[in-house]
Amino acid sequence: MNQRTFTTTQLVVTALMAAITCVVGPFSVPLPFTPVPISLTNFVIYLCAYLLPVKLCSMSYLLYLLLGLVGLPVFSGFTGGAAKLAGPTGGYLIGFLLTAICASYMIQTFEHKSYMHVIGMVSGLFFAYLLGTVWFCMQQHVSFVAALSSCVLPFLPGDAAKIVVAVLVGIPLRKRIGSLQTA
Repeated sequence: MNQRTFTTTQLVVTALMAAITCVVGPFSVPLPFTPVPISLTNFVIYLCAYLLPVKLCSMSYLLYLLLGLVGLPVFSGFTGGAAKLAGPTGGYLIGFLLTAICASYMIQTFEHKSYMHVIGMVSGLFFAYLLGTVWFCMQQHVSFVAALSSCVLPFLPGDAAKIVVAVLVGIPLRKRIGSLQTA
């Protein structure tokens, strides 16, 4: 049986990235026209994707979600609990798991091709937005187009900026801490 194990350093960085997400996640900018706030959670996920393999990047974000689920105030606006995950923005929170998977996979697979890193981040964000928007539509009883116009389109410029900064910061960060990728 071929069993993969993780190093102590990898597990520490996994927990550290979950902790950073918990610290950054509550700080958000509410917008008057939507319950979806501006947050840096996806930016932290992008950086995590540069540091950790897919399983650990996903585990880091899952740990964040679990901490929020049990009630710690780690979600936007210093909220937590099952009601937040089941509410109108819960689909986006859960969808960010897909962002972690896509971004980390593409960064690992195409280590020296930054345009592929961007494609991984954009595709992960696409799936998160898709899940989150469908979820929002079901919760708020609005059309898909209405949800897109209030929950996705206003966030695209900021998300593009987060991706650019993540690539600019993530590539040198990964070079300095590249040993975490072997698992």
